[in-house]
Amino acid sequence: MRPLRKIALGLAAALVAAAPLAAQVQSYKDIKTPALHPLKIEQPKRIQLANGMVIFLLEDHELPLIRGSARIRGGGRDVPADKVGLISILGESWRTGGTESKTGDQLDDLLEARAARLETSGSDDSTTVGFNLLKGDFDFVFPLFVDLLQHPAFRQEKIDLAKTRLNTTISRRNDDPAGIANREAIRLAYGAESVYARDDEYATVAAVTRDDVLAFHKRFVHPNNIILGMVGDFDAAAMEQKLRAAFESWPKGPQASRVAPSDIHPAKPGVYFIGKDDVTQSNIAIVGPGIVRNNPDWYAVAIMNEIFGGGFSSRLLNEIRSNRGLAYAVGGGISAPYDHPGVFRTAMGTKANTTIESVDALRGEINKLVEKPITAQEVADAKEAILNAFVFTFDSKQKLLNQQMLLEFYGYPSDYFQRYAANIEKVTPADVERVAKKYISPNQLAVLVVGKEKDFEKPLSSLGEVQKIDITIPEPGQKPGAKAAAPAASNAEGVALAKKVRDFVGGQAKIDAVKATRSTGTMSVKTPAGPMEMEFDNLMQYPDSHRNVMKTPMGEVTMIVTPDVAYMSGPMGTQDMPGSQTTAMRNDSRADLLTVLRNIDKPGYTFTVTGTEKVGDVNAQVLEIGTGASTMKWYIDPSSGKLLRKVSQGRQGEVITEYTEWKTFGGLNLPVTFTITAGGQPAGGGKINVIEVNPTVDPKVFEKPATK
Repeated sequence: MRPLRKIALGLAAALVAAAPLAAQVQSYKDIKTPALHPLKIEQPKRIQLANGMVIFLLEDHELPLIRGSARIRGGGRDVPADKVGLISILGESWRTGGTESKTGDQLDDLLEARAARLETSGSDDSTTVGFNLLKGDFDFVFPLFVDLLQHPAFRQEKIDLAKTRLNTTISRRNDDPAGIANREAIRLAYGAESVYARDDEYATVAAVTRDDVLAFHKRFVHPNNIILGMVGDFDAAAMEQKLRAAFESWPKGPQASRVAPSDIHPAKPGVYFIGKDDVTQSNIAIVGPGIVRNNPDWYAVAIMNEIFGGGFSSRLLNEIRSNRGLAYAVGGGISAPYDHPGVFRTAMGTKANTTIESVDALRGEINKLVEKPITAQEVADAKEAILNAFVFTFDSKQKLLNQQMLLEFYGYPSDYFQRYAANIEKVTPADVERVAKKYISPNQLAVLVVGKEKDFEKPLSSLGEVQKIDITIPEPGQKPGAKAAAPAASNAEGVALAKKVRDFVGGQAKIDAVKATRSTGTMSVKTPAGPMEMEFDNLMQYPDSHRNVMKTPMGEVTMIVTPDVAYMSGPMGTQDMPGSQTTAMRNDSRADLLTVLRNIDKPGYTFTVTGTEKVGDVNAQVLEIGTGASTMKWYIDPSSGKLLRKVSQGRQGEVITEYTEWKTFGGLNLPVTFTITAGGQPAGGGKINVIEVNPTVDPKVFEKPATK
């Protein structure tokens, strides 16, 4: 028989044999799956040194790799409120700052030559130093890990870089509406002043010093506060001896507290609103208190979470997404951190014109969860989903080690996960109904909406009394929570000095006649990778349209802000400008030299002389100017009215612009050469080659290109 015919007959026989079996199954519900095998969780070797350090070792010979991490008690919640951000700064500069004997750059070179990694990070309750290396490089890299753990240098320039990056993050935190909703929902659930809800601010970041970072390390990094875990291709007995040799002589230090802070003060129930007019979608969250993981009710709560909002078969997804088409994604439940209460939260995004309907729908599902019976089938399906996913918590040796370190850190029994499945299996529908009623009070929840109110289908007040939340980012130097001080009213001396500057530039008539200016030139900007040279073409159409084109080594970037649009175009295409950049450009336009001089006698600007200060050989008068959006200082030669220096606040702290050369264009005397210092460090400078006064402006240059 030919081979192909043999294959065909074999397939036919297989199909015939399978036919009776297929005929018996009419629905997927008839398919019987076998019970899950009992989960066997391998235990790493636990060692406790005399100095209190706990070590876990787990052999894994699949690959010639060794990974390890030291988790150290003490984190962001142990930082004073006026220095929030310290842990982020420490977490970055610990590694980049190197050790007392090697700089971070030297560590980079040593590690890259061996494809090894040393990393540091910080979180709310701990900091971590970790490594990942080839087995053969252990004896070379491990001493670097020990040195970094015990003797970090925290070099000032790396702390400054970490602070700059953190300030950049702060400046952009209101760009993403979903991020705003998540952040402010946590603040409502815990209270704005709680350690679990605090935000980094310019002022708190600026307050962090190198001494603060060193003091934090000295306070917490001691063996009795450390859990060290290692997994990889090693012999556990031999590795134990190496670790004892490295750490056993390290003396104990002060013991970090294992008691989590309890400063939780939830917001009053009600409706809270954050207006964001540059979005077409509303983000909604409903929040209340949660529980701690060691609560015996956690297992029933876990089942409740799965039924309510945990997956594709959850009540929230079935009703709000599938049946009503109000959202693509929606979820909710009670969180249970290991050592402090979590949060009950439901969250979704929806079109602006279905905002009120969506809030009502979420409230309806919360009420149903508390009031309606939980069916046996719902509980059975939830158990199946949880237990089928549970195995993936331990599907690698690394995960096994991480989970055991977690239990050790929070003081949970070492067999917690061995008993987890059995505890889930014990949950009954009555248990789920009981915990829903016990931990969820529908009338005591806070509702948060982030969106564009004028696009809502009904007034938000139809849901109840509305409390607005101000998410304005405090200016550098302004304390968190403090209201911005009203600018001082102009004084006669200040107005007179501003007018002297106006006369130096060209006089009121010439300045008022300016409809637009176009400046072209070159600029050098200091970056972490070194100086970056660029060309710029800056068009100002007064009073409030601004177009800036920058030719950089990475390509040309155009940024445009008008009263109607704010967008940027570059090598990656055209996109809406983030809110932080839009605000910055609009503030810069209000602080533009000619704009300020056009508004000396108009509302919204204030001019106050605050003293004198030397600028070079000149005893300059200091003029504080309020623009209605920010404040700045001009340092002016009182004899001529020449502007010598401008001081403002930026992401890196105080920004000082020195004007070193002026030229005349179109009858106006304008600055053309400048240098910039930010946060006490040189940040760059520039040279304006040409300034066109009242150039012909095509309105189309401000139009946003149509997106494809």
